[in-house]
Amino acid sequence: MFYRAIPRAVAALTTFALLSGCGLLADSGSKTEQKITVGTTSSPSTLDPAAAWDGSWELMRNVYQTLVSFPTGSTSPEPDAAESCEFTDTTSMAYRCTLKKNLTFSNGEKVDAAAVKHSIERIVEIHFTGGPSGLLGSLDRVETEGDDTVVFHLNKSDATFPFILATPAMSLVAPGDYPKDRIRDDGKVTGSGPYLLDSYEPQATAELKKNPAYKGFANRKNDSVTIRYFEDSAEMVSALKAKKIDATYRGLTAEEVVSLEDNKDDNAGLQIVESTGADIRFLVFNPKDPAAGNPAVRKAVAHVVDRGALVAKVYRGTAEPLYSMIPKGIAGHTTSFFDTYGDPDVEKAESILAAAGVTEPVKLTFWYTTDRYGSSTEPEFEELKRQLEDSGLFEVTLKSKPWKTFQEGFTKGQYPVFGRGWFPDFPDPDNFVAPFVGKEPVTGTPYINKEITQQLLPSARRQSDRGAVSQQFERAQEILVDDVRLLPLWQGKLYVAAGEDIGGGERALDPQTVMQMWELYRKASW
Repeated sequence: MFYRAIPRAVAALTTFALLSGCGLLADSGSKTEQKITVGTTSSPSTLDPAAAWDGSWELMRNVYQTLVSFPTGSTSPEPDAAESCEFTDTTSMAYRCTLKKNLTFSNGEKVDAAAVKHSIERIVEIHFTGGPSGLLGSLDRVETEGDDTVVFHLNKSDATFPFILATPAMSLVAPGDYPKDRIRDDGKVTGSGPYLLDSYEPQATAELKKNPAYKGFANRKNDSVTIRYFEDSAEMVSALKAKKIDATYRGLTAEEVVSLEDNKDDNAGLQIVESTGADIRFLVFNPKDPAAGNPAVRKAVAHVVDRGALVAKVYRGTAEPLYSMIPKGIAGHTTSFFDTYGDPDVEKAESILAAAGVTEPVKLTFWYTTDRYGSSTEPEFEELKRQLEDSGLFEVTLKSKPWKTFQEGFTKGQYPVFGRGWFPDFPDPDNFVAPFVGKEPVTGTPYINKEITQQLLPSARRQSDRGAVSQQFERAQEILVDDVRLLPLWQGKLYVAAGEDIGGGERALDPQTVMQMWELYRKASW
């Protein structure tokens, strides 16, 4: 769904639809070589799927292949490297996939059942800190039947398992180039996806060219893609206006989105498309910290934070307040944090602290990453600091690091309070609760709650009808609200900005909000 709350966006999107939707004006079948350059502020932290549970998926979706995936317009996994996949029992504990014939990796190795088994098992065996092994908690063993069939035996019912296999973390890799017991770190990729990684310079560029041996669902509308990684979104927007790049995704600030939507001379020849996002931002409180580990402190913060002001001042309508860890548009969404804490109330926060014996301003250190979620992150945390300190109840110190070192810090439990973003692994409420609880959550701070992990999640995972699991997740959110270990802040919207000669932007983001580069093309004529 494409929309914008202000009139100028309606005009912008209408223009976009007219330009990109008319077959007379847009021809993706041109015989000239199609080369596209895309900019982003989200650079990969790794090229090995066994270590990736972050924005690295953006690149991986385009150079690797998964057994099942989300073709454009689909919200349910469909075969990709597989010819077919299905549960073989009524308890969702055995999932069989039959591979397509004659698939090969870019090094010539066969994409067969043994390669699939190797790809999935190495994720579990390596168990990379902060990596995707947590997604495979329901996997018991992988069995091959001949060269073309693989069966995933689960240790418990898990109707979300096909969604998990569709994530880029489950990308298929060539056994000869990816050791079973360690991460590949030579800066290269051996996959069977839509593109080959021709060259890669960390935090600078990735050169993709069409994979001639690819057999999958992606209908590639270009021949090659250059991805440029920017540290600063202003530099990225300048490159777009100067036609040094053709499109952008990830990292535009609210001011830049609004500016691009304005009909100004320096925006001539540009278009912007908006879609509803499922990405969220939230605060994580470390229970081992003397201050953040105090429930009274966390609840006081929850009473003071003004999401409406945060969204209005920093994001200017490009995001909306979030009162649930499960965002709007996903089954199980509630407004549980608003129902409990209501509008900002300093007096209630003060009374909670006083009842806990806290009479002096609470000193807290908030950490955030400088290069993962865009240039708005710094002003967002400055606004949070202002709100908390204006209450007279807190003294906040802000600190930041680039994503790689930031990630290392929070996985080691070094930060009292820190900001995290979450782009969904798959469009299901399970993916907005399960990753944040248990002994090894993606936040790096163990969150043990037996009702959630042993009752609610297992019950929901027995339901093949994913629209019928709201009750379990509503209860899970009640627990999250009471603990306030996680404090949801806002839910984002997604934007692709591009030159008016670029088509496909409205189809480029899949249900995991990952950019499908193959949808972009240069229009042949006007």
